[in-house]
Amino acid sequence: MEKNNKSTSSGFSLILFLIFLILKLAGLGMVATWSWWWVFSPILIPLAATLIILLIVGIATYINDKY
Repeated sequence: MEKNNKSTSSGFSLILFLIFLILKLAGLGMVATWSWWWVFSPILIPLAATLIILLIVGIATYINDKY
């Protein structure tokens, strides 16, 4: 049986984001003093990495097709 790692990692990111969000909104612990960028980072970092990889693949494909 094949394991679907994408759903596992995105599930982890979602759970981590929800924990940070709840702590930030409740004003508990160190998370209460964090910037909102850090609270949303479990969602934003994988998204940014995916966009960067797609950009690199797109540029490489463009260069390969042109030459």
